[in-house]
Amino acid sequence: MTHKILKKISDYCEDNKLRLTAPRAEVLKIIASSKKPLGAYEILEKLNKVFKNPKPPTVYRSIEFLQKNNFIHRIESLSAYVACDIDHLHNNCQFMICDDCGNVIETHQCEIPQYIKDYAIKKTFKPSRWNFEIHGVCAECN
Repeated sequence: MTHKILKKISDYCEDNKLRLTAPRAEVLKIIASSKKPLGAYEILEKLNKVFKNPKPPTVYRSIEFLQKNNFIHRIESLSAYVACDIDHLHNNCQFMICDDCGNVIETHQCEIPQYIKDYAIKKTFKPSRWNFEIHGVCAECN
């Protein structure tokens, strides 16, 4: 799965003239291969096994690039990151987060973003981004 994600993103970057540097690609691999969301310092610790003495700015710049291009998502409630579902390069999705095992299920309920936009318009509010997270227990842990 990690190889598919990296290939898709590599092709996307090439087609759109974006630089997928070695640190960015490695940060993406680390996030995509994880079974749970990872924080920046967890990523840095794993990156240290690949690159000699990487610094936090390397991780933060890589995360910024990957997030800006919708290759990864930030799980706000955990201050952590997950790879975007392989079939999507987008934003405005929803997450179901297992409080026991940390598994994150990415969902795409298209009516939710439209509902939020319509409601915001009624309240004369213009959202620039949003994050919808549901915490609970997954089927594996239940």
